[in-house]
Amino acid sequence: MTDSWVNSAEILGSDLPLELSGTGNRRALLMDALREAVRSGRLAPGTRLPPYRSLAADLGLARNTVADAYAELVAEGWLAARQGSGTRVAERAAPVTPVHRPRTPERVARPVHDLVQGQPDPSVFPRTAWLASARRALAAAPDDAFGPGDPHGRPELRRALAGYLARVRGVRAAPDRIVLCSGAAHGLRLLAEVVGGPWAAEAYGLPFHRELLASHGVGTRPLGVDADGARVDGLTRRDRAVLLTPAHQFPTGGPLHPARRAAVVDWARSTGGLVVEDDYDGEFRYDRQPVGAVQGLDPEHVVLVGSVSKSLSPALRIGWMVLPQRLVAPVVATKGEREPFSSATEQLTLADFIESGAYDRQVRRMRQRHRRRRDQLVAALHARAPHVRVTGIAAGLHAVVELPPGTERSAVRAAAWQGLAVEGLGDYLHPGAEHASRAPRASRAHRAGGADALRAAGPADASLVPHRDGLVVGYATPAESAYPEALEALCRSLPPAGPPATTPAPAPPPPPAAP
Repeated sequence: MTDSWVNSAEILGSDLPLELSGTGNRRALLMDALREAVRSGRLAPGTRLPPYRSLAADLGLARNTVADAYAELVAEGWLAARQGSGTRVAERAAPVTPVHRPRTPERVARPVHDLVQGQPDPSVFPRTAWLASARRALAAAPDDAFGPGDPHGRPELRRALAGYLARVRGVRAAPDRIVLCSGAAHGLRLLAEVVGGPWAAEAYGLPFHRELLASHGVGTRPLGVDADGARVDGLTRRDRAVLLTPAHQFPTGGPLHPARRAAVVDWARSTGGLVVEDDYDGEFRYDRQPVGAVQGLDPEHVVLVGSVSKSLSPALRIGWMVLPQRLVAPVVATKGEREPFSSATEQLTLADFIESGAYDRQVRRMRQRHRRRRDQLVAALHARAPHVRVTGIAAGLHAVVELPPGTERSAVRAAAWQGLAVEGLGDYLHPGAEHASRAPRASRAHRAGGADALRAAGPADASLVPHRDGLVVGYATPAESAYPEALEALCRSLPPAGPPATTPAPAPPPPPAAP
């Protein structure tokens, strides 16, 4: 029912009237009036609102209308409700625009706290050790290092990477199989041009990667993702390649099950397809030794793509591809006759950084730091919001905080109002899987068996993806001093457990009729 009406009520007996006027749903009008009162500063943070029964009586509204308005504003972060203390205007920083919905630059406020995934804290870049490597590398550099760049990349860095990746990630490759690039995205561009499409891709992943492939004429279709990683039993002979994050599925956090690792290699062998392994944070496993790369199972059918963006800095613009022999020449030809992106001096510096042991020391340092950050996140949620949980394995630079169904978008809005930049899990869902239903549950034979058992589980509909509400929390980005406050803002943004304190109790049954 809609009508046009005007009413007012004083908040806590103050001189501030709450005006509701216009035509429309009464709950929506009440919510708009409360938001405007908070936004304008007429209702300061910490101000206690009247009980919903009192406000309903003053405004001539149904109790449920006011209770529902309070509950929605609590979920959005405008109000805060605690048992025994009523409903108050939420304590918050200045409102900011959520990062997943960018506006024109002049309208975007800078977040106070940043928990967006994607990069390490830039303040921990190893400047002293990097400078020492740069001095040694430049002093020892051959004259040809200062000529036109080789599109393969500097041989010193390819040799250093071949040894490091074999030792740490179980990669099987000689230096001549490695082609350097300016990062993982550059590697994907080159592979898209050489391999062509279509590709399969995990239903949850970086939208940027899907858009990048599409810009090169390569369409992607989603493969379901569950606790065991990508459902590779959904691959077909039509797929030219599949893009996977086997060590730590991005962003949901599970590793690819051993049976599925074997099965995807079998698929590549039998169809001539290509497995593109994005090893974006393979060194950062905190509860055990990192699992080896899938590339080690079959170097002729798997491309390993990596970079230093997570371990050092994305500003260095250095990445690599470990390629099957048949792809080396086509990729180099596609790249061009000269190295157009990566600086030869930075390549030489990184080679020395690896060979001197400084890279290993930096990875160990960052592993300890990220593990401590993740533990702090888990502890804060356990203490402040025990009704939510961190999912996925203890690894990487981010974690997914799983939320009650239907609360993701309101939590992102509440975080923005707290001055916190954080992204929703739904932002990473493949467009082809947005309207998906629940994927089939994996059988016990599927989980315990090998590739034959995986195939016996039957083909999976690639569009069947169980979407979970959640926040993708990048715990590596903030400076050490800023991280506790960022966690506080995150906890304040989370939806409350169960019905909010303002939800009315069920009405008592009517008394029996008089005889």
